[in-house]
Amino acid sequence: MTQETIELEGLRVALDKLVHHCENVNLPDALSHAFIYFLSIHNLSDRTVTILGRKWVLKNDDETTTVVEGDKVVGETPVLTPGETFTYNSYHITHIGAIASGSFHGIDELGNKIRVRIPDFRLEIPDDMRSDPTLS
Repeated sequence: MTQETIELEGLRVALDKLVHHCENVNLPDALSHAFIYFLSIHNLSDRTVTILGRKWVLKNDDETTTVVEGDKVVGETPVLTPGETFTYNSYHITHIGAIASGSFHGIDELGNKIRVRIPDFRLEIPDDMRSDPTLS
C-alpha cells in the first residue's frame, strides 16, 4: 500500500523575485532566454520537514509542456524546523514565453510524504527581445 502525499498546512512557497537575464549569459543558442527566479520555502507548520526534491512544469506559449523533475533543491535536502525558511535561486531557459509551476516534495518528522506547491509565475520575454519570424 502506498502512502498518500499530503499538503501540510503552514508549509508554503513564495516567489521573491524573477529576473529576465540577458547580459553576459552563455545560452545554448541566440533564441534562448534565461529567467532567474528567487524562491523561499516557509515552514509555518508545527512539524519539521525535509525537502527531498522538486518538479517543475513549464506550459509554453506554443502549447507544448516541459517537465523537469529531480532529487534535491540546488544540490541540497533542506531540513526546516517550524518557523524556518529556506531561500534559493535557480533558473529556467526557454525560447518562448511560458507559465512556470510545480511543487517540492519531501517528508515530515512523522514520516508523512508531503508536497508544497510553487505558485504559478509567468516567464515573459520582453517585446524588444522577441524574435520576429518575418525577418528570418
